[in-house]
Amino acid sequence: MSFVVTLLADPRGVPVTAAEVEAARGTLGRAGAEVGAPDWLATGLACDLPFEGLSPEASETALRVAFDGQAIDIGAQPTAGRRKRLLVADLESTIIAQEMLDELAERRGLRAEISAITERAMRGELDFEAALAERVARLAGLERATLEEAAAAITLDTGATALLGTMKAGGAETALVSGGFLCFAEPVAAALGFDHCRANRLELVEDRLTGRTLGPILGREAKLEALNELLAAGGLAAEAACAVGDGANDLAMLRAAGLGVAYRAKPVVRAAAPFRLDHADLTGLLYLQGYRREEFVYSGG
Repeated sequence: MSFVVTLLADPRGVPVTAAEVEAARGTLGRAGAEVGAPDWLATGLACDLPFEGLSPEASETALRVAFDGQAIDIGAQPTAGRRKRLLVADLESTIIAQEMLDELAERRGLRAEISAITERAMRGELDFEAALAERVARLAGLERATLEEAAAAITLDTGATALLGTMKAGGAETALVSGGFLCFAEPVAAALGFDHCRANRLELVEDRLTGRTLGPILGREAKLEALNELLAAGGLAAEAACAVGDGANDLAMLRAAGLGVAYRAKPVVRAAAPFRLDHADLTGLLYLQGYRREEFVYSGG
């Protein structure tokens, strides 16, 4: 069939049931679709429903109404070309659980103040570059050792090792592109095996933060530029890319990618991104590409 819709659950939460899958089939049928047999990619976690005779957009709308209030993610797309050949991922609150400037602010006693700026920037209420510069300025004087301590405390988000390992095993090129900083992004990229890593640089003088960054800030357009450069270098069309992030500065690349996923994202991002995962962990990106649980490969992270 021409299209497929995937129903996904949080592995740590309530599973998707066979009854809910049948309810989804009924919803699609009443909306005018011809629906095929369910295909469980992982029991209780991810189920594909192939269909035709209805657009992906119309199928998602019908299912979101039917499952309103339930902890089920829904993603509909063409069946052809599901498995992507390029992954471009955001770092903070996506591949890792932390927002690193907030973590540094904790060590300065400024967490509430700086977290509020971070939150507004990620919702798109503040200019990203100006908000970044303001937060970095307030951390002037922090020692290099504090940066290293914060980097050592980073935790990967659930599913990150499976996402990287499986996509790389499937032949995809991978890039970590962050509006954060290389001192945090590079160790994560190395641990997970990303092929590329791009992020901003903090200026240090005599092993202390000056409150400034080095070079132009990588913001919203930089992420889109990175995506387009990697596609061009690989001779790939945009449909071959998977992009994932949570903030407003990720939106341009999410909209440009064939599979652009807002991951547990801010409301403005969830509303505007082509796909969204509000409940599933990062393995949801694999299920959306049609990978089965038994195909997962784990990276060294």
